[in-house]
Amino acid sequence: MDIERFNADWLQAWTDKDVDRLVSFYSADTVYKDPQVPHGVEGREALKAYLQTLFSSTPPMTYLPELVWAIQGGFCGRWYCDIGEGGKEGKIRGFDLVLIENSLIKHNEVYVHPLSETANA
Repeated sequence: MDIERFNADWLQAWTDKDVDRLVSFYSADTVYKDPQVPHGVEGREALKAYLQTLFSSTPPMTYLPELVWAIQGGFCGRWYCDIGEGGKEGKIRGFDLVLIENSLIKHNEVYVHPLSETANA
């Protein structure tokens, strides 16, 4: 598996807010965690419902992959995100722990923090 390509395509689906395409990266029994759902969402259908709500309540977000590290069973990826057009509503840097099974995401944990305009990326 080309994890850099997988990561880039996956982050593009996040940018596009394409729920159907995005959930196609996840296994039927996936576990997904982010700051809004720290205890997790279990299963592709629950993830789909969560993403539909999330995307309808957030501004455009552009995800740009930075680094990807292969780990046993998957990868870790760091990315930057501009919130709003051109980052007018803020910028964040994030990190995903992604465990893969049968070429699909079995487990995904997302960690993020805001970047101030004066901070060095």
